[in-house]
Amino acid sequence: MSLSERIEAKWIDSFVEAFRLCGVKPGDACAVLSETQSRQSLVQLSELALARLGARWFHVVLPTPKQTAPVPVRSTGASDAIGRLEPVVAALAGSVFIADCTVEGLQHAVELPQILKGGARVLVVSNEHPEILERTAPHAEDEAPVRDAMRLLKGARVMQVTSAAGTDLTISLTGARVGGVWGFSAKPGSLTHWPAGLVLAFPAAGSVNGTLVLAPGDVNLTFKRYLADPVTLRIQNDFVTAIEGSSVDAELMRGYLAAWGDREAYAVSHVGWGLNRRARWDAMTFYDKADFNGTELRAFAGSFLYSTGANEVAGRHTLGHFDLPMRGCTITVDGVAVVSNGALA
Repeated sequence: MSLSERIEAKWIDSFVEAFRLCGVKPGDACAVLSETQSRQSLVQLSELALARLGARWFHVVLPTPKQTAPVPVRSTGASDAIGRLEPVVAALAGSVFIADCTVEGLQHAVELPQILKGGARVLVVSNEHPEILERTAPHAEDEAPVRDAMRLLKGARVMQVTSAAGTDLTISLTGARVGGVWGFSAKPGSLTHWPAGLVLAFPAAGSVNGTLVLAPGDVNLTFKRYLADPVTLRIQNDFVTAIEGSSVDAELMRGYLAAWGDREAYAVSHVGWGLNRRARWDAMTFYDKADFNGTELRAFAGSFLYSTGANEVAGRHTLGHFDLPMRGCTITVDGVAVVSNGALA
């Protein structure tokens, strides 16, 4: 069933606490950024939370852009709502804090570097039903494990991923850009998102080789679908060269990637693992698709996240994107296990 989105006091409390962790103080100039197709409950909760904190907030609303892609686009983290509109960029860059309620989020938006250069702190509020955000609200203690994982990755040379299902993937970390999110940031010129709790590497070009086997129960978040049958991806120098399997899951993946007509849609975007012990792999079973964006499933503890699509470090840009959280993997970094058979080491 579809859940009601009537504003609840407990949800305002969750937003207040998340914004407080982001350092919002009375009198701060804060922006709420949305578009015409944004989830209105998230916009209203952001406004109410900023008001309760005593911030001086304003709201920028943009028209949701015309669709230009050949297929539906979901969960890219690359909102194009701003459309390089300079007055909007200037207003956001001049803010202390931005509650980003756009449908896709500003993580990979072309305007983000200019916005962050102005010193703004951005919290991407994922396009989820507020109940999900309440359940996965950030805690102060979430920061340390992600920072520890980031330090480990930044000094490493290679990540190895294996599984009983047949995954055997080698990822060179030389030249990779490492990032992590824990759901809040009080640092000027930074971005985070909610839900959160994961560490990622964007590998340099030609860094990923091997076999990725998606097993039953693994997740294709672009489709918001648990896999029912195995799908095998053969990967050479970053690019998926074959999608093996005769199931509907395999056919859907082959068809979606082919529809872009863009070789870069087949390449790796980022790799990493989940650290959020409050995030649940099975959460998608409880929500209608309209109520669920799936950011939680990118972060559940012990998951391996393999994503295809845009990777600025490798000089690749495309809207085609898969986020594929996997269970049961063993992940080693320079030979040291960080995840063992799907459990944090």
